[in-house]
Amino acid sequence: MPRARRRKAAPVGVVAKVLKILEAIHNNPAGLHLKQITKETGINKSTAYRFLAHLQSEGYLFRDSVGAYFIGPKLARMGSATNFEESLRRMSRPVLQKFWNATGETVNLAVLDGQHILYLDVIESSHTFRFASEVGARRPLHCTALGKAIMSQLPIEDAYELLASLTLERQTLRTLVQPVKLKKELAKTRAQGYALDDEEAVLGARCIAAPIFDASAKVVGGVSVSGPLTRITAEKVLLFADMAKAAAYSISRRLGYQKP
Repeated sequence: MPRARRRKAAPVGVVAKVLKILEAIHNNPAGLHLKQITKETGINKSTAYRFLAHLQSEGYLFRDSVGAYFIGPKLARMGSATNFEESLRRMSRPVLQKFWNATGETVNLAVLDGQHILYLDVIESSHTFRFASEVGARRPLHCTALGKAIMSQLPIEDAYELLASLTLERQTLRTLVQPVKLKKELAKTRAQGYALDDEEAVLGARCIAAPIFDASAKVVGGVSVSGPLTRITAEKVLLFADMAKAAAYSISRRLGYQKP
């Protein structure tokens, strides 16, 4: 083969191998280990590992704690929103578990879904008396810590436009239903890096949430901890807020976010 032709063919061969790997993982939603990938694609182990490591570092693939590879957030966002949400849920689960272990309370993962938040994952408290939402449930933005945490990180014009479109229904006597007060609450939330729902959604319950960012520093979701006032006392708010921010930052790092 002439030298010029060989130079053109080599990169195509690399692309073909990468595509084989991506197709194999895409066709196996439960994830594939390196050995399975080499078997399905016919690519030798060292070459496959080199490609996998690079794709993982760039956010196109995600490798879980037991070594299985999944479609990562960057690649998932090129497809459907459902794929991204599942990718985010998988990547966040180990962080949520650690957060749950540290607090002993219900922890949640959610994304913005129109005028609501959508719960992607929930790990319920082991306490008999607890507050928890269901995976797939949708809740209002204005009275939930997750909703306020996410809205606070949107561009101001977008946040105000979204706020103006909401029906600000009163859930409890403590629910903020005045747009002016909500704008101040969003500014405060943005400045401190976490949101607080202090009996605004459910009487007797307190929830603290922090925003999650992707590689482009765009807010894509939030993580929260919720429980009764008797356990999440006013004295514990700052402690739990720091834990929520740490969990959110850990997830954001997995998405490729670099803190300014």
